[in-house]
Amino acid sequence: MAKTTSDFLVNRLYEWGIRRIYGYPGDGINGLMGAMSRNKELINFVQVRHEENAAFMACGHAKFTGDVGVCMATSGPGAIHLLNGLYDAKMDHQPVVAIIGQQARAAMGGSYQQEVDLNTLFKDVAHEYVQTVTLPQQLRHVIDRAMRIAKNERTVTCIIIPNDVQELDYEEPARMHGTVHSSLNYSKPIIIPQKYDLQQAADILNAGKKVAMLVGAGAFHAADEVIEIAELLGAGIAKALLGKAVLPDDIPYVTGAIGLLGTKPSWDMMMECDTLLMVGSSFPYSEFLPKEGQAKAVQIDIDGKMLGIRYPMDVNLQGDSKETLRALIPLLTRKSDRSWRLDIEKNVAEWWQVLEARAMNDATPINPQRVFWELSKRLPDNCILTSDSGSSANWFARDLKIRKGMMASLSGNLATMCPGVPYAIAAKFAHQERMPIALVGDGAMQMLGNNGVITIAKYWKEWTDPRLMIVVLNNRDLNQVTWEQRVMEGDAKFEGSQDIPDFPYAEYARMLGLEGIKVDKPEDIGAALDRAFSANRPVILEAYTDPNVPPLPPHISIKQARMFASSVLKGDVDTWDMIKQTYKDAIESFIPHSK
Repeated sequence: MAKTTSDFLVNRLYEWGIRRIYGYPGDGINGLMGAMSRNKELINFVQVRHEENAAFMACGHAKFTGDVGVCMATSGPGAIHLLNGLYDAKMDHQPVVAIIGQQARAAMGGSYQQEVDLNTLFKDVAHEYVQTVTLPQQLRHVIDRAMRIAKNERTVTCIIIPNDVQELDYEEPARMHGTVHSSLNYSKPIIIPQKYDLQQAADILNAGKKVAMLVGAGAFHAADEVIEIAELLGAGIAKALLGKAVLPDDIPYVTGAIGLLGTKPSWDMMMECDTLLMVGSSFPYSEFLPKEGQAKAVQIDIDGKMLGIRYPMDVNLQGDSKETLRALIPLLTRKSDRSWRLDIEKNVAEWWQVLEARAMNDATPINPQRVFWELSKRLPDNCILTSDSGSSANWFARDLKIRKGMMASLSGNLATMCPGVPYAIAAKFAHQERMPIALVGDGAMQMLGNNGVITIAKYWKEWTDPRLMIVVLNNRDLNQVTWEQRVMEGDAKFEGSQDIPDFPYAEYARMLGLEGIKVDKPEDIGAALDRAFSANRPVILEAYTDPNVPPLPPHISIKQARMFASSVLKGDVDTWDMIKQTYKDAIESFIPHSK
């Protein structure tokens, strides 16, 4: 039997299946640290360099395992540092439990050192359940409810434990009025819509002549069913960014990403379809979906709150993607006219040619698209791809060809900087036999990624397979926002906000005992990647890339063209290079492989 409340917490989490906690110590959780030490054979404590990384790792663990991720931080500043990573988990619907310390109960309300109103602070990010433990007898049901709610609601929950409570002897709740007696375990239900609603959806899909599908992360375990329905309906399939790994990109009618970072085939398909089937996605940008009234539409989502808010759906089906699609398949009629499908396949094939041509365009010194194109050809089977927000997400979305068995993710709805490296670390701890590859911009590396590399250096020798790669795009520019300033605001690049210091990422890796490779010539990219993949330890591949290669959207609106012209007229510091690179990439859309 556990001796203290902290010992009980560790043992109870172990009973819930938790084997790893990401965190950073502090005097607000000394009792918890003592229990982690006494019970280290049960749960491994992964010491990060910053609490934000701990929360990102917990989110990454949830994304790549489907299980609850757990992070731990001290009171006050430690707890505050968790917030960004926890919001990332909340907004991408991932089950994460945050365990944080608090000042002693007697001091609370007395403006004590590091005393923060944590219940108020966390009531939004952990709105489904945030609770302070005031007595040992309360702890059992607080843990059980935090875990069960995180699983059931696919969200963030929070347990706050004052430091004096951590040291108290544990007591089970007495069998008396006013006590709660909770239990372990959670079984996920299978949710299937009613037959009438399924038939309504089938009628719409059967009547459509030009059916487009959009799948997101919620369809991850329903790939076979998605493919079967697409075959029946002669549909093309676009993928929301979080759904990149739902289907492999070698399927001829998979049009790739949708949205600002998306592909032209996805744009064309959505603009021309007469029927839309959205599965497991909360893709928010209405301008990339069919015009209202253009298409009949059906949506499938496990969360009823997310139904019917992105497009005026004719039928909303609440249910598990896999089971709902299975129930829908017998009601569908195979379409004999495949002209719509053939047009989509032709567009997809031409698009891959365009991307290759763009990747091979010259740049100064390296075209970032070429780095991703060459990487794509060398990706190992079953690798796990993580991307940061920023320009790296553009090339992740478009140039990497996902194969069956791979996993991939990034910060979707929060679109925050910095999860790329901690996601990869969490993926490695969870799947040591697989190779994580983080795709990160230099802004994110300088903000938080570099200290994540220290965590890698601390733990990599414990891994059964040491392979892990970080690809850093070193363009000395906060590139995504630089282009947004130009195209969305019509402003020239603001050097004071956009230029960032150069940093020797490869040399830094070698200093930490890892492998570091720098490449600054396009003809050396392939050899550098081959060397990185053969390394016997984690590696940083630093690519010295051109910030003036444009992340062209799938469709350039008149407003965007006008704003871009405005930024040029205002005397952008990189005007000539920017125009030259934009022309090169734009012309490939019409005459691929032109030089």
